[in-house]
Amino acid sequence: MGQAFGCGFSFRVARIIEIVYLLHHDALCILACLDGYMNIAMEQTEEYVNGQLKNKYGDAFIRGNNVLYISTSKRTLADGA
Repeated sequence: MGQAFGCGFSFRVARIIEIVYLLHHDALCILACLDGYMNIAMEQTEEYVNGQLKNKYGDAFIRGNNVLYISTSKRTLADGA
């Protein structure tokens, strides 16, 4: 999974993570890949603005310079993944 995005790191992929990025947006997703610049490839991504679900995406990518922090999440994806 991670090699398709060119990741050379050994992370636990396929975990639900929460990403907080600029403009007070959050993303809840399944981690596909993370590189040394904190660029993030995600699957089953849900975007939240001020705590409200705004969009659902299949695969998505966030450039590392937009990321404030990444953490594991105890929340579940809205579609039950």
